[in-house]
Amino acid sequence: MTEHEHVRVAVVGSGFGGLGAAVRLRREGVTDFVVLERAGGVGGTWRDNSYPGCACDVPSHLYSFSFAPNPDWPRTFSGQEHIRAYLEHVADVFGLRPHLRFDSEVKKMTWDAAKLHWLVETSSGTLTADLVVSATGPLSDPRLPDIPGLDTFPGKVFHSARWDHDHDLRGKRVAMIGTGASAIQIVPSIQPEVERLTLFQRTPPWVMPRVDRAISGPERLLHRTLPFTTQLRRGLLWGIRELQVQAFTKRPGELGLVEKLAKRNIARAIKDPALRVRLTPDYRIGCKRILLSNTYYPALAQPNVDVVASGLSEVRGSTLVAADGSEAEADVIVFGTGFHVTDMPIAERVVGADGRTLAESWKDGMQSLRGATAAGFPNWMSIIGPNTGLGNSSMILMIESQLNYLADYLRQLDVLGGRAALDARPSAVGAWNRRVQERMKRTVWSTGGCTSWYLDASGRNTTIWPGTTTEFRGATRRVDLSEYQVLRAPKPATHTPLEKAEAEA
Repeated sequence: MTEHEHVRVAVVGSGFGGLGAAVRLRREGVTDFVVLERAGGVGGTWRDNSYPGCACDVPSHLYSFSFAPNPDWPRTFSGQEHIRAYLEHVADVFGLRPHLRFDSEVKKMTWDAAKLHWLVETSSGTLTADLVVSATGPLSDPRLPDIPGLDTFPGKVFHSARWDHDHDLRGKRVAMIGTGASAIQIVPSIQPEVERLTLFQRTPPWVMPRVDRAISGPERLLHRTLPFTTQLRRGLLWGIRELQVQAFTKRPGELGLVEKLAKRNIARAIKDPALRVRLTPDYRIGCKRILLSNTYYPALAQPNVDVVASGLSEVRGSTLVAADGSEAEADVIVFGTGFHVTDMPIAERVVGADGRTLAESWKDGMQSLRGATAAGFPNWMSIIGPNTGLGNSSMILMIESQLNYLADYLRQLDVLGGRAALDARPSAVGAWNRRVQERMKRTVWSTGGCTSWYLDASGRNTTIWPGTTTEFRGATRRVDLSEYQVLRAPKPATHTPLEKAEAEA
């Protein structure tokens, strides 16, 4: 039988989750690990999304690792190129390069119960690992809707996360499908150069002003000279969001005032009453992600922009037909239709202890223990797993909490000694998820009257954490061994002299 390379930990993905896991492993004294990355560089979603205007809607000093502060962020909200450069910097400073395996897409991961390890098959070879950390992220696989007749479209078609920079949009008729976080950044960026821009909007988003500015030289100098000022700034940004989240999770009725401010934002830029009605949501603010932009509404008010208050339902050659029957001509279709969030594509490739894939195990909806481990999948852990998303703060806070859980998981395995694995008990997974879903009932994501990408096919919110980042940090500080079954490798059978003689006879 072929002996494969063996590592203690295999990390899948090199975005914030994967690089964060790699840094934490090194800090815990674990150097026997690899980071498997399907692309040719680090950065995850910040490598893949390079569309015009791509930027983060969380302040720079909060959207970075606490252990790797950056005193030199150029703006209060960072653009894609700066975040990607930051992640490259993290890979360099923390000595992660030797662990990175690029162009190594994971094809299949299979649990070997006899040897208590994972067999990991990648596009660049096969290896085995005691523990797998899946950090593929929810925003990694674009979702393209199945539109009848799309194959008859003679022009260019691409998703916002796979932007075709070689295709010049100047003077073209462009159809933008979707009005999510990507679309509201793309629309103002391309509107001045296209001949006509048609926006297909199934549901209008709530858009608040983006309080963005350049961070001055003296501010950056202060942060470089006195590092605690960077921590102070981060702490302040975190504290504000920690207070705000109470309205989303416990008192959605209090969001009415915020809605008034958002409506004033629409009225300031949109003078046409009919367009204003089309752009005003009919659900509670916060039910879908609140978007930030100062340029989106002004762009929609321009004479070369049409807003179709309906989704795209059919394509007939270069004619696009909306669900309300209206038609538009286009040379280019850009899909800003989001990602596979509630049906993690990696789950199809993970085969657990009973021979079932994680996707089969999750066919009625994703659920895990503390957003990390799944019953029947020993020593397999996800970063940004089910119900770890946030509606209004920085995902990096949640990632770091999950890294605490990973570190303690490794410590527990060390304490157990020998060949051992931990498998989440179904009862513990069930109890955790019942608690999460019970809390979800009173949140704006459940009561706000919208259908969002947070919800899975059965209408359950398997994406968002219904509490504060402080509560999540407390829940993931330690691994509670009572929530796990400890697995040991089966001992080889020993035979008595009589049994041996009978076997040989």
